[in-house]
Amino acid sequence: MDNMQSISTNKQSFSTNRNMNIQRNRNVQTPQLDSEFFERVVQVNRVSKKTKGGDKRSLSVLVVVGDKKGRVGVGLGKAQEVQSAVRKATTYAKKHMIDVPLKGRTIPHSILVKSGAAKVLLKPAPEGTGVIAGGAVRVVVEAAGIHDIVSKSLGTENKASNVYATMEALGKLKKI
Repeated sequence: MDNMQSISTNKQSFSTNRNMNIQRNRNVQTPQLDSEFFERVVQVNRVSKKTKGGDKRSLSVLVVVGDKKGRVGVGLGKAQEVQSAVRKATTYAKKHMIDVPLKGRTIPHSILVKSGAAKVLLKPAPEGTGVIAGGAVRVVVEAAGIHDIVSKSLGTENKASNVYATMEALGKLKKI
């Protein structure tokens, strides 16, 4: 009897340990991410809409996606939760990526673009200079894979406007 009791106790402890290991492994596993893309959330806004039943609140997220090899995209997603909004924005950005002409580690020529209230100046820099750019512009040029650049945001301080102006400037660059 003692032998049978110890066997059943061992079975219970084995199944308990197995369940605990499965649960531990479930917590350890993370979803597979696209390692080929650099993703950065630039801005998260709470937005609300007045309806007959009251306020309808949601979140708007601006995401920049790039492969650091000359391709970059920007997306705006809106949803009730941050994760859903980020997923929507990332999907849009990946579908609407642009190719940026590079000359080594920098851009081929200077460019000044005005988009709405934002003005962005991008200038090529000698090797070793690094990325000299403010917040929103820095994210876009790093995602594009530009290592040496000097930039200045001249108009508004609105991150979304500066991101779109930078994207427009990168899209207008000519390959030399």
